[in-house]
Amino acid sequence: MSAPQAPDADRRWMQAALNFGERSLGLTAPNPSVGAILVKGGVVVGRGVTAPGGRPHAERIALGEAGEGARGATLYVTLEPCAHTGGSPPCVDAVIEAGVARVVSAMEDPNPRVRGQGHARLREAGLEVVVGAGESQARRDHRGHILLVTQHRPSVTLKLAQTADGFAAGDAHDARLRITGQIANARVQIMRATHEAIMIGVETAIADDPALTVRLPGLDRRPLRVVLDTRLRLPLGSRLATTARDLRTLVICGPDAPLMAAVRLKDLGLEVEAVGLDSHGRADLAQALRAFTEHRVTRVLSEGGPRVAARLIELGLADEVVVFTAEKPLGRPGVPALVRSAREALADPARYARRETVSYGPDTMQTWERLDNDPTRGRP
Repeated sequence: MSAPQAPDADRRWMQAALNFGERSLGLTAPNPSVGAILVKGGVVVGRGVTAPGGRPHAERIALGEAGEGARGATLYVTLEPCAHTGGSPPCVDAVIEAGVARVVSAMEDPNPRVRGQGHARLREAGLEVVVGAGESQARRDHRGHILLVTQHRPSVTLKLAQTADGFAAGDAHDARLRITGQIANARVQIMRATHEAIMIGVETAIADDPALTVRLPGLDRRPLRVVLDTRLRLPLGSRLATTARDLRTLVICGPDAPLMAAVRLKDLGLEVEAVGLDSHGRADLAQALRAFTEHRVTRVLSEGGPRVAARLIELGLADEVVVFTAEKPLGRPGVPALVRSAREALADPARYARRETVSYGPDTMQTWERLDNDPTRGRP
């Protein structure tokens, strides 16, 4: 067996595996985007990231690249290797057969079909197994997978843009605001590219007529476009409707939405799906998110405007909240980016924790994470 490595070396190699795994965020659903690196004698002999569509798994790709170099190596992997037969044989079998000596895993897989069994199988075969290096970032990167197997819903990243005085838009007579600059807007495009779906409310669809596409040169990513539209008011001439035959677009409505409106949208190529209503007569967000899983979605980016944003935060369904704040104020009455109750929820240390503040040119990005009490956190 190879000599034990210092913990700081484990952290560095795991960070490399995490960075590599991020390359496929938004492409691997319904599987997580796992990164795997094989290291021997301080040199990378193989690496892999979950392939588009979810297979092959990262470990198998890394082992295939390493070949005989995997024998006696250390495998750094961002999620516990699978121990069950699904669409492919268990990864632990491949790791053992390749002669890997040591496995450093960022976290245990909460999937009941795996949970701890992969690590146990590796230990039984005589491999040294270390769990926990890079766990915090791994949980962020694999949040969609974690919520899929524990709560049967995708993760939700809520993105908002506001003026310096806290407004998302002007009043009814104002032209559409362009709040953030080019650098911040490019960051938003990267966020779109790493999610499998982009969600907005129908008010935003009507007011802004967005295309909800990824506009990054040389990158072909086409997230599912989703509109929350209880009464099916999406205009037939909107960019979302007129491009639906080329870009998948889903409209989530209430059970009593007008039948003919649904027929007209479907004739244009949109998918229409009904969910129940909440106590205020709006499409139930929890049900809507569960419906996403039928469309192979584990990561949702909500750009749905103030109303949808407030509901997601207050219901505890916004797992990450990203707010871009411009340098300049609106300076006149407008539409608040968040109502007071939503801002209070973000400020509540029992519900959300502020993670980072970053400048993008003249704009500032702040990020909050929803706190959870996952019993699997920190398990060996």
